[in-house]
Amino acid sequence: MSNGQIIVLVEDDEFLRRLYQTKLTQEGFEVKVAEDGERAVSLVQETIPAVVLLDVGLPKKDGFTVLAELKANSATSSIPVVMLTNSHTQADVTRAQELGAAGYLIKAHFLPSEVVAKVKSLIK
Repeated sequence: MSNGQIIVLVEDDEFLRRLYQTKLTQEGFEVKVAEDGERAVSLVQETIPAVVLLDVGLPKKDGFTVLAELKANSATSSIPVVMLTNSHTQADVTRAQELGAAGYLIKAHFLPSEVVAKVKSLIK
């Protein structure tokens, strides 16, 4: 029942990873997951997804480093990256925007269905 759209979900918290993966899969997306920043970069390069959902606090490479690497690579620079995090300082929001993030969603403020709606809005 996949709509052919691949989403890469980068989240180190197993509960949240499963929650978002389930919701996105129910909406017809094929979801590839990475638990750390290093895996995230290679997974995005391998799959060239429609959208990346990227946590900030990750093992090995933080989300800002991953975002910068994806935006610096011509093969992945046009992929919309949405920061999905609990970090809500203005400095982090500004940094994400400056690095080219397509959105910044604070996990505690958005339901999984709202995250899916954001993903869909970026694909249209």
